[in-house]
Amino acid sequence: MTRRGYVIGALSLLGAFVIFVIPFIFVGINAAKTAQDASQLDFSLPERWVFWENLVAVVQARDYALLLAYFNSIVITVGAVVLLVIFGAMIGYVLQRRPSRVSRIAYMVALSGLMIPPAVVPTIWVLQGTGLFKTLHGMILIQVAYGLGFTILLYRSFIGTIPRELDEAAIIDGAKPWQVFFRVVLPLLKPVTLTIIVVQSITIFNDFTHPLYYLPGRENITVQLTLYNFQSQFVSQMNLLFMNILLITIPPLLVFIFFNRQIVAGMTSGAVKG
Repeated sequence: MTRRGYVIGALSLLGAFVIFVIPFIFVGINAAKTAQDASQLDFSLPERWVFWENLVAVVQARDYALLLAYFNSIVITVGAVVLLVIFGAMIGYVLQRRPSRVSRIAYMVALSGLMIPPAVVPTIWVLQGTGLFKTLHGMILIQVAYGLGFTILLYRSFIGTIPRELDEAAIIDGAKPWQVFFRVVLPLLKPVTLTIIVVQSITIFNDFTHPLYYLPGRENITVQLTLYNFQSQFVSQMNLLFMNILLITIPPLLVFIFFNRQIVAGMTSGAVKG
């Protein structure tokens, strides 16, 4: 590697450290302070470490609202990701294997979901009309609708790298269309499926705006909405707020760290042929 390459690499690492690591350290330090010390919002070490006391206070706040929020977020995330994988793979397979005018129009409609901003008020009206407003399964369908375009895009691109001869050989052996997909094609989609599971899980788990719009009510609280527990117009418990941020940030961060290589592999594996 040339000297210029080393310099660029060092600057990149420095930039990543400043952008990602320093804020995390700042949150961790202030999460271990008392309320008075944390209100200063500085990098000084705590005069008295109260990390465990703050953690217990956050978990017990508002009748263990954080535990309920974790349960709701996990239900929404798992339900939405399962539906995204199933329907995204099936739609991507049909759009790639059966090119026609109808499939091209359907693909453009799916991609439009990545470009057109969601209409909140009409969506609430539809949810209220169907009895899905303020329900977890309604929120699951919302997350599926918002993530389906991206999922179809990845699956369609990846399926384009799988030879059609595999489909034809399975059909010659007597396999039905659904058997071709589930027994031949779907097992080959493991890299992109893992990428979609990780990316969409982090996105849905960290979603703040959609549960705020479509899932009101204390019983429907999600992890991101628990930030309101310690901050209001007149009173802010900054130490507990930082502890809450730490607790809801660590799980997605660990997932991203451990599956980073799989994410990159799945995103690039379908880039050779679209």
